[in-house]
Amino acid sequence: MSTLFDLTGKVAAVTGASSGLGLQMAKALARQGADVALLARRIEKLHEAKAEIEKIGVRCLPVQCDVLDNAQITAAVKTIKDHYGKIDILVNNAGIGLFAPAEETPDELWNKMVDMNLSSVFFVAREFGKEMVRNKYGKIINTGSIHSSVAMSGLPLSAYCSTKGAVLMMTKALANEWAKYNITVNAIGPAYFPSEMTDAVISDPAFQEIVKTYCPMQRTGREGELDGAVVYFASDASSYTTGQLLSIDGGWTAI
Repeated sequence: MSTLFDLTGKVAAVTGASSGLGLQMAKALARQGADVALLARRIEKLHEAKAEIEKIGVRCLPVQCDVLDNAQITAAVKTIKDHYGKIDILVNNAGIGLFAPAEETPDELWNKMVDMNLSSVFFVAREFGKEMVRNKYGKIINTGSIHSSVAMSGLPLSAYCSTKGAVLMMTKALANEWAKYNITVNAIGPAYFPSEMTDAVISDPAFQEIVKTYCPMQRTGREGELDGAVVYFASDASSYTTGQLLSIDGGWTAI
């Protein structure tokens, strides 16, 4: 069984990898033997992350990339291909969370959410997908959310839920199109995990009460609890699994 999850010799690219869940997932892939490319806007943070990952014993390439700029996405693919010779795995993770009541949501907030959480996810998948189609192999893992499939009382999440729900359907559609190229496309659906994006929300005592109400495990996620899902979708263990959302949520979406 151990060989099913071995990523030795694979090359993984991770967006939104300068901190938080992206960096955690990059480390999880590195611990299974994958060489990694870290993509984000903050190059200084990427170099810090590179030092951490190289201690694991694999190669690491920092690539400055704003996923809202299609030219930078294309350039990043070329940089990684030129450096490693191939790209096997994409963790399509970059995203944001902005909240406002639906009736008060300004156009700017809606457009920013759609651009970052939906359009950029597609454009990143498209550009990396071109390389995978040529190679007739690839593993794409999109970061969805529990809000890919459910909303929640207590927080005004209409814009966020809309984008993450669309990521799920995009995952299914790309899985359907690219299965003939031996490319699997799946999504993980985290509940709330500590990160730069969520710290302000999950530290609020009122939100902790929401967690106790809606999550059977009555807690937020912990570092490392996404690792198994990411490694599974990146490895040969998931060779016959595509178009799926795996929720890592303490049972949140079960009720």
